[in-house]
Order: sequence, then structure tokens, then C-alpha cells
Amino acid sequence: MSKAKVYEYTIIGGGASGLMSAILLAQKGKEVLILEKNAQLGKKITISGNGKCNITNAQIAPHNFHTQNPPFIQELIYSYKEIKELLESVGIYIIEGKKGRVFPMSMQASSVVDILEYEAKRLGVIIKTNQEVQSVAKSQHFTVQTTIDTFNTQNLIIASGSSAYPQLGSSDIGLQIASRFNHPIHPTLPSLVQLTSPQKDIHTLAGFKQDAMVKLYSNGTQIAQKQGDILFTKYGISGLAILDISRFVSLGLSNYEYMELKVDLMPTWSKKALQNLLQSALEPNRDIKVWLSSFIHKKLVNVIIKLASLQAQTSKQLNAKHINSIIYHLKNFAIEIDGTRGFKGAEVAIGGVDTTMINPQTMESKLVKNLYFIGEVLNVDGDRGGYNFHFAWSCALRLTQNLLD
Repeated sequence: MSKAKVYEYTIIGGGASGLMSAILLAQKGKEVLILEKNAQLGKKITISGNGKCNITNAQIAPHNFHTQNPPFIQELIYSYKEIKELLESVGIYIIEGKKGRVFPMSMQASSVVDILEYEAKRLGVIIKTNQEVQSVAKSQHFTVQTTIDTFNTQNLIIASGSSAYPQLGSSDIGLQIASRFNHPIHPTLPSLVQLTSPQKDIHTLAGFKQDAMVKLYSNGTQIAQKQGDILFTKYGISGLAILDISRFVSLGLSNYEYMELKVDLMPTWSKKALQNLLQSALEPNRDIKVWLSSFIHKKLVNVIIKLASLQAQTSKQLNAKHINSIIYHLKNFAIEIDGTRGFKGAEVAIGGVDTTMINPQTMESKLVKNLYFIGEVLNVDGDRGGYNFHFAWSCALRLTQNLLD
């Protein structure tokens, strides 16, 4: 009987960190096998950045990454220049957009997957799709059991991502493997996700989009602030500013804190400037709803009338108290938050494998030799704007540079 084949390196997960690691390992002459759950590689890459793939950010700093162990990030993260050189070395040329956001020149996320897959195959990486991992065991080597096969490997790299976007095949198998080998796990929560509200008035605003300043309060104390677009929906609120603060909402709700947004719907207008504008526009006398629609979106009119307790029927009936009440609610629009849209709506997940048990110079487990964890399976989540991809590329580069040199 012939002995079962033992691969040199096996990577669980064919996403950003897994594909890049495979390429860099193969460049150094290593035998590499990728096991991917889906029928195709990089499904999460293909939808990123609305199909354009915000691949990194030119303004990289440790504060853009969140973990229980900040020194891990400081030691691991590469500079923008180094990641730019890495991407170009595999054939991905990039351009810089607004706020430091960086995209492939093609402006197509699918091209990023095509290039990475092509380069991996060109270098001899063995790729097996539709391989959903069921369990991992270790004796002399690692044994990986999938739904359809069994694989043996000397070195095992977990690049399986998180539970975010389960409709794309994501799962918590990486955390199950980490637990199997006694790694501490931080509870996972959705981040970069839409928020839900029980307020029916908010639901009536569905479709209304506005640039705003959003302040997040937890049990009455402000804990975060972001400016950007917001989008009212039938379930609550979305938009870029909302995604940016959602990690703090998830954390607060997990601790049973009362979460509320105070939204300045007219952030470019001072209170005084609005007072002067509204006061000067009281004449000629107009129906109050028509008058308000001169300044704010018509979907917002009825809500503001209700919040400001306006009994007036026409603009001429408004006094200074009425105007101050209108301004207050426009600049302090309160939204109670009772949940998020969950992992199904989340771009990334908070939580994961505790990074104190991972060597940031090699990505190897401190508990199990030849076991590595990279990418989103770790307890690291980046801000919106290319930071999570930057973390993925950094993990791959750190693993291969320092492990094999």
C-alpha cells in the first residue's frame, strides 16, 4: 500500500490572504495546496468596493485597525509603499482615489481575482474547489477532512475568513479549528453593517439619502462621530457614515447598552445661519408643508412637523420658538438603534482568534508548530476604505517573508 501524499503547505481558504500567501510561497519553490469551500475563488473580493475593489489605502496607520492587542498590528502591518510593490509584483496595478482609497487600474474587482488565480496556477499552486472543511487533526502532520476528501500536510495555514457575508460561503470553520487547538477566541460580531431602528417614523423615510454628521451615544454618552452619507431604509438606516460607526454599535448592543444616534442633517449650516434663512423666508405666507419643502426633502417634512410639535398651518404663523424647534430637530435628529442587519449584511466581523497567541513576525501559532492564522479569522478588523484588504496582504507578506528567508 502506498503512503498517503503529504503536501508541504495547505491553505484553507482561497480569498485575499490565502491566494496571496499561495503565490508568495510558490515563488519560493514551495508546494502549495489551496482548499476552497466555494466553486470559485475570491467571491468576497469580487463584490468589494461595489465591484471596484478598494484594494488598500494610501493613508495607513495603526489606529485604522482594531484588536485587543495593538502591538500586534504595529509589528505586522506593512506600509502602503510595500503593499503597492507587492500588488504590482503579481500584476495588479493601482490608482489612488479620494481619501487615500486605492483601486485596481481596471476598476474591476473581478480582475483582481483573475490575476491572483492566474498567477497562483502559473506558479504551480494546486487549487481544489468545492472542498468544505469539516475537521482538522494533528499527529505527525495535519489531516484535513473535507466533505469529499482527506488531505495531509506538513504546514497548515488558516485563511478561512469570518462569518461575515454567509451568502458568499463564509463560515466559522477557522474558529472551530483554532478552538480545537486551544486558541482563545473573541466573540464575533458584525461590523461595517446596516443598523435597525424600531421607530416607525424612520421607516417612512425609506429612500431618503443625505450627507450628515452622525454622533453615536451609548447610555447617553457620546462614543463615536462620523460624517458622510446616510440612507434611510424600511428597517432603519444605512450609508457610509453608518457603516463606519457600526462596530461600536455591535459592541454596545452586545453589552445591553442603549444605543442612539443624533444626526445633524444639515452639517454645513450653523444654527445661526439656519435661523436667519428660515426667518427671512416666512413671507410670502405659504402652507407649512410647502414652506418646509423649500429647505428639506419632502419625505422629511411630516416627520419634522411632528417632532417640532408644529400646530401652525402656514409659515406666517411660525414664531421664533417654532423655528428653533425645527432647527433643533434638523441638527439633532434622534434615531434609536435596536440592532444590526447581522452577518448577512456585514462586510467584516469583529472578534476572532486571539492575536496574543500568534507570532506577528511569522503568523505561526504560539501553541501549535506549523499552524498559521492569517486574515479575517484573526481578531482584527479594519476601518472601511481598503484597510481590511491591506491587513490581508500584510498577513501574507509577513508569513512568507519572515518564515522562509
